Amino acid sequence: MIRTNPLKRALVAAALVAAGVMVPVAPTTAGESAPEAAGEAPPTAAKPAPLPTVGDEKAVDLRLGSPGSPDRREIRRPGAQYVKVHFSRLTLARGDYLTVADPSGREVHTYHGDPTRGGAAKGDASFTRHGRTGFAAMSVDGDTAVITLHTREGRNSAATIDRYWRGYSDKEIKAKNGPGVFSVCGADGRRDTVCYKENHPAQYNASRPVARMLTNGNGWCTAWRVGRGNHMMTNNHCVKTQAELDTMEVQFNYDCATCGGNNPGPGTKVGANQLLRNSAELDFALFNVDNFDQISQFGTLFLETRAPVINERAYVIGHGDTKPKRISLFEERDGGAYCAVKTTGGNSVGYSCDTSGGNSGSPVLAGSSHKVIALHWGGSCPNNVGNRMDRIYPQIQDLIDNRA
Repeated sequence: MIRTNPLKRALVAAALVAAGVMVPVAPTTAGESAPEAAGEAPPTAAKPAPLPTVGDEKAVDLRLGSPGSPDRREIRRPGAQYVKVHFSRLTLARGDYLTVADPSGREVHTYHGDPTRGGAAKGDASFTRHGRTGFAAMSVDGDTAVITLHTREGRNSAATIDRYWRGYSDKEIKAKNGPGVFSVCGADGRRDTVCYKENHPAQYNASRPVARMLTNGNGWCTAWRVGRGNHMMTNNHCVKTQAELDTMEVQFNYDCATCGGNNPGPGTKVGANQLLRNSAELDFALFNVDNFDQISQFGTLFLETRAPVINERAYVIGHGDTKPKRISLFEERDGGAYCAVKTTGGNSVGYSCDTSGGNSGSPVLAGSSHKVIALHWGGSCPNNVGNRMDRIYPQIQDLIDNRA
């Protein structure tokens, strides 16, 4: 990663913003380059900025199953990365059910009743809440959602769709959030998780418990399983209240099938459940999820309870830029310098791993133990920043089982 001189570092620190998204700094010349002083404290963090906007909400009035209405509807927004459908009403006779799917049937979310009214059956898909009434189905990847009411003739089953969210295209995301606002210095060293399956199996295995989190239908963060049992961690600036958590869906296994292939599968999506503990000062939130049995297969991460050490190897796993999961293991390219801890001070730790918007909440892992040493929340050249896990752990040790 390109280094800056002390004056530029000070200017960058003043520009620090969070959500894993930082104002880029112009590359320095060779004469300006200077190494970080060992042990230098990371820049003082400003308040986290709003999460990058990656989608928008649209109001509609679509009815299924009521007199004169069809039993199948399609919501299509060309170029959308995902579609998430909200139902203001769902009434199903016994044996009838509703599905929300992509056109190919790769993703199918099934509901045998309104889950907010006790009508869901065992095995039904998760859901999210967005206000006092109704519910939203899990999103489907791609630009089309197919909603079908499966009912036998003469039944009174009906559904009403009052709104939906659609994910922006890559071009729209850049236009909405400004070009080049990210914390990659020099070449981007991140690679798809599958790239490391054979030659760095420990790092690959550590990536499996890391998930993409859709916030209120239009923003992204990263979250991950922590300890034994149903516990997830992300940033407080991603989810501050139970009402915010109710809108969250968590997508595991959103990974490319081949290295550099940009060919992720749908993964496994579950809804967030209960906010267990959070802290604005340490910028963490601990919560659990619905349908835990569906995601327990992806394993978990454990926490380092010691302080981070200057120059120890580190790596970051997450969903920067809302993309399929990537690992930031090297500073700029494979075979170059490994990412490492560069600074510590107060609650913070600075490291040289590349991140970007959507990486908020990512785990920062020690290369020696593959345990989490920090919770990433933001960044800026020359270093990105997280809060130290040895400071967070005492706040949650009564809730989690951290025995590896």
